[in-house]
Amino acid sequence: MQLRLEHVTKRFRETVAVSDVSVTMENGVYGLLGVNGAGKTTLMRILCTLAVPTEGRITCDGEDIFEMDMRYRKILGYLPQDFGFYPDLCAEDYLMYVASIKGLRPAAAKKRVEELLHRVGLYSVRRRKMKKLSGGMKRRAGIAQAMLNDPKILVLDEPTAGLDPNERVRFRNLISELSQERIVLLSTHIVSDVSYIAKRLFLMKDGRIVHQGSMEEILEHTPVRAWLCTVSKERTNACLKKWKVANIRAGSGGNELRVLSDLPPMEGAAEAELTLEDVFLYYFGEKAGDDDALL
Repeated sequence: MQLRLEHVTKRFRETVAVSDVSVTMENGVYGLLGVNGAGKTTLMRILCTLAVPTEGRITCDGEDIFEMDMRYRKILGYLPQDFGFYPDLCAEDYLMYVASIKGLRPAAAKKRVEELLHRVGLYSVRRRKMKKLSGGMKRRAGIAQAMLNDPKILVLDEPTAGLDPNERVRFRNLISELSQERIVLLSTHIVSDVSYIAKRLFLMKDGRIVHQGSMEEILEHTPVRAWLCTVSKERTNACLKKWKVANIRAGSGGNELRVLSDLPPMEGAAEAELTLEDVFLYYFGEKAGDDDALL
């Protein structure tokens, strides 16, 4: 299966939320990486036909998704960042309710719900009310509801927001497993969520895809290097204003800074291996002296 976006743009009056996005996806996990407000959610809503692009088109195996209409929605699963549920329904009843909305026959729905409860690790708490589930369990229930129709395209908007590290690892493993026979698009601003499982990354800033490729390709073609420098505590603030600093480690002899620069920032700077977090800061971060700085 192939999902292709061609010059997709979405305007809201004077605001351009998505600008000239062209990407192609086939089976596997794709990471849509960017800060909040980059346009990720708007792009995902367009992919789920919840919003119509102002310009451009999206095709599934060569056919326009808006012309496919219900045929496209039948192969689509969507987990929004904030998904609704009835708090007094137990996890099993919640999934049965969603299955009925999606048109699954009761016998088939019961079998599918039981299968998914096992798959997402919720079978032992299937009779627990949704409001009593932990944040990670609720997100897993959200994945299960998105998977009820066995979609060929799975769209996940900030699926690990608010989860602890253990739940995030479990969630990533689940997504990786689910991606074997489908396209999975996962949007996030948490770099570690996609660095290990995504076959291709899309870096989105101000509505545009500013870089795309495998993690190795992105690291190779990012025009910056990482340097480790030790400076006195008195010089630290000046360095923060002069360079993009990815990390500060306090020590007895001063502060060790991880500086992003195309050239050595100072004498004695040692080059370090570039990471995806460095790339994220390069594209989306700002120096401490800049207006609206992220650091």
